[in-house]
Amino acid sequence: MDGLVMIIWGVLFLILIVKFFQSIRLVPTKSAYIVERLGKYHCTLEAGFHALLPFIDRVAYIQDLKEETIDVPPQECFSKDEVNVEVDGVIYISVVDPVKASYGITDYRFAAMQLAQTTTRSVIGTLELDRTFEERDLISAKVVEVLDAAGDTWGIRVHRYEIKNLSPPQTVKNAMEMQVNAERERRAILAKSEGDKQSLINRSEGIKRETINVSEGEKQRRINAAEGKAAEILALARATSESISKVALVINQEGGQQALEMQLSEQYLAQFKGLSKANNKVILPANLMDYQQWMDSIGLNSIGKDTKPS
Repeated sequence: MDGLVMIIWGVLFLILIVKFFQSIRLVPTKSAYIVERLGKYHCTLEAGFHALLPFIDRVAYIQDLKEETIDVPPQECFSKDEVNVEVDGVIYISVVDPVKASYGITDYRFAAMQLAQTTTRSVIGTLELDRTFEERDLISAKVVEVLDAAGDTWGIRVHRYEIKNLSPPQTVKNAMEMQVNAERERRAILAKSEGDKQSLINRSEGIKRETINVSEGEKQRRINAAEGKAAEILALARATSESISKVALVINQEGGQQALEMQLSEQYLAQFKGLSKANNKVILPANLMDYQQWMDSIGLNSIGKDTKPS
């Protein structure tokens, strides 16, 4: 009997030691311990050293206050145009009220995941398939709004919700791929036609400018040629006028008539050199040797007689 009593006291002492050590709690940073006293919520232990009453106080819940991610499993949703799509995502949440997170709901992680799925289904049901790929931000914002409203009761805060994959059926993927290829080919054809159009416009503009430049050059060439010809004619006229004036002055001087007759005689005799050439046609007077008759016929002798000084 003494041995049995010693064993019982030893067990009780051991239990007392275990409970004593269990009553000492070291709470890490970003954690919260929910303490119940005789089955009723007593207090929340924050980071640091804490001592509890053995057999009276116990840590009922341990809440992690750091932000965590919860994967939302894939689910099938129907869009407004009755197309079945598969959607999955991820939720970023954190506990802001450990008491509510412990007593407000059984499992806030599972509840947040279920609420995100149902909200995603309801939002996608209001959108057509093409818009579901464009309105991911709208879906995420709606899920965050609904989870935040529920989070006030659950003691959690939803930071954001991201859609990881949004996959339509394979038939829809094929149709969308064909549509994208058709659109890409349409843009390529349009771009090529625009390029051909611009090329033709540039080529016609080049031909137009070239024609204008050629015509302007030809116009300027003709103007320059005409101005040169006019200048030549004017110079010849001036030279002829000056020559005639000088000849007239020389004739009126003493001995000018004789000099003119001598020059004309030399030119007259020089013309006889070409009579022997073939294919030359010459009209001669009846008396070739009568030079004085030639002078009288052109009026030089009479001019000379009239112009001689008295």
